Amino acid sequence: MNIELVNTGSELLLGRVLNTHQQWICRQLSDHGYTVNRQVAIGDGSQDIRNAVREALERADLVITTGGLGPTCDDVTRERIAELLQRKLLHIPEVEEAIRRYFESRGRTPPAKTRVESFVPEGADWLKNQFGTAPGLVISVDPNTFRASGERSLLVMLPGPPRELRPMFRDQVLPLLAREFPRTDGFVCRTLKTTGLGESLMEERLEAPLKPLVEGGMELGFCARMGEVDVRFVAIGPRAESIVAEAERLTLESAGEFVFGSGDDQLESVLVQEMSARCQTLALAESCTGGHIANRITNVPGASAVLLAGLVTYHNDAKIQLLGVLPATLAAHGAVSEPVAREMAEGARRVTGADFALAVTGVAGPGGGSKEKPVGTVFLALSSIEGTIVLKQLNAFERETFKHLTTQQALAMLRRAVLETSPALA
Repeated sequence: MNIELVNTGSELLLGRVLNTHQQWICRQLSDHGYTVNRQVAIGDGSQDIRNAVREALERADLVITTGGLGPTCDDVTRERIAELLQRKLLHIPEVEEAIRRYFESRGRTPPAKTRVESFVPEGADWLKNQFGTAPGLVISVDPNTFRASGERSLLVMLPGPPRELRPMFRDQVLPLLAREFPRTDGFVCRTLKTTGLGESLMEERLEAPLKPLVEGGMELGFCARMGEVDVRFVAIGPRAESIVAEAERLTLESAGEFVFGSGDDQLESVLVQEMSARCQTLALAESCTGGHIANRITNVPGASAVLLAGLVTYHNDAKIQLLGVLPATLAAHGAVSEPVAREMAEGARRVTGADFALAVTGVAGPGGGSKEKPVGTVFLALSSIEGTIVLKQLNAFERETFKHLTTQQALAMLRRAVLETSPALA
């Protein structure tokens, strides 16, 4: 099955808006056994829309468009596709009534321009929009209209705002696809989330154990992120589930210490869940990351059961007054050093009574580096009942990436320690 996605909107090409539709729709489709073959983003120009949709309909069984269904002057997708298919736009009273109810439920009168949204191409089915006004549209394109194969195509047109598109896609489009294009071949796609090992090294670890499965047709993929590597398994056929399950087992056997979750798991969420189950607590002492570790932890529901305090001791005086770092240590070694990181972590644990305390201090740049401590140098310290360990890293990136990678390394360091520590020691 060939699926193509056409995202419309000049704001996407001007870099004013991030194209989240591509990632979200492709993920939803793959989770249900459908793979997108091609995706394009185009501006709001009439000719661009016609050309992109025409080209997609020449190849694809299913074409999905996003955007351009609203009432403003740059919303022309509905009109241009009607012209392309040589279909009249017909007024649908039920759609106009739905638009009127939408505004009245909010104590407003529908603007006159919204009436254009109640016109749909002849022969199209419309999808209810529960969170906006523009309906989605579904058009069955006749065989021989565009495709040399003489097969029909299904065209699905969705509104642009994510709050409208996503529930419409989940609740109406996915059931439609299950009816129109049922999967009978068995399709499984799963991802393991890893941290602490680079993409190439991870592939080296898994190449030999997974080789028989790959030679048997399983697709193995790697996606490197900052501080993480996703390992993806895709299998098709009646044994797809068992093949992917075997791949996961072999991966855990070969690289289990680096695997922290699966699917959409985030390292901080897994960590909070694990520490909550063990009734363990955490304190943070951050300098160069400016509270970014605390931000990631507190984004997780239930983090209050784990995080006791987060101290951003950016200035040396704060390190001394709040954490008890010795002035002599700072004078002898500097703020970015193993001894200071150690005293920061131990001080945070001492003043809060937490089971674990993380501390980070480093040179985020672009200035402030030296030959001995170049930009990107960072020390990460973890204090617990078992003692204090300190790691030195060189994260030579711009400030935002430096901060994110440092927090990833700190959380991974903490997770390893939590898993190695008996809850009884907390």
